[in-house]
Amino acid sequence: MVRDGTMRPTVAEPIAMPGIDGPWGRVRQSVNWHGHAVIHACWQQWLPAALADPELRNLLGGRDWQRLRGLADPDARSRFAASRLLLRYSAGAALHVPAEQVELAYKPGGRPYLRGCDQLDLSLSHTKDLVVVGLNRRGRIGVDTELSGRRIQFDAVSRQLCTPAERRRLRVLPVPEQERELLRIWTLKEAYTKALGQGMRMGFNQFGFGPDGGGSLQAPDGSPAAEGEWSFDTFELLDRYLVSIACQDSGLSGSGDTSVNTMLDEGFMGEVVDLLSRSEREESPSSL
Repeated sequence: MVRDGTMRPTVAEPIAMPGIDGPWGRVRQSVNWHGHAVIHACWQQWLPAALADPELRNLLGGRDWQRLRGLADPDARSRFAASRLLLRYSAGAALHVPAEQVELAYKPGGRPYLRGCDQLDLSLSHTKDLVVVGLNRRGRIGVDTELSGRRIQFDAVSRQLCTPAERRRLRVLPVPEQERELLRIWTLKEAYTKALGQGMRMGFNQFGFGPDGGGSLQAPDGSPAAEGEWSFDTFELLDRYLVSIACQDSGLSGSGDTSVNTMLDEGFMGEVVDLLSRSEREESPSSL
């Protein structure tokens, strides 16, 4: 797809999700058409459903339920419940299954994933009122959000956050523009390293982003880096948040089929088949 005169793939526009009732069809459409979807919501809009749902414990699952019970602050509890519900309902929409059938698990660094379904990558970010979920069936995805008015002192963080080329470019900007650009770069780097599964372990001054549109990946000296299958973009939502997205298209699936029947991990399915076979042998008369 063409963007700003280039052939870089574009990132799909984030979808506002006002509550549990949807519109979930837009999520399915985005995943089918673009291979990915980014969903955002204000957790207060999900608050009544998050607190009143008698099936909340089943929806959250064991680990998330225990984490919820361990949070003392009421706002933190509500935000946590709403973010996990948004994640489950979004994944359920992409997989064409009810949210209660979505089983979340977590990697050692805390990154969520779908147990038994390795072809739909997940990313989650939240700040203040906003929760953002990223889904991708063609590769990895990372999302990051910050308040667009957040002020960052360039001199205090530039050497840790920016490449030499970025420092040269930002140093000559007026302070307000410098702060906005620094925040955009920061959220893009957060999103990219989340997608790679590296987080802060990857040095932010070892790769950069250009000033154009969604951001072109650059080497530390400012020369173009091979983006290959990656696309990046930053959106301003609700007039107060920046949301940056790093999305990979590795060609994992050329079809638009995201139903759970065709996306289950083969190893997981093998274990299920073995379990059923053992169960049938144990129950057969010849085994008695």
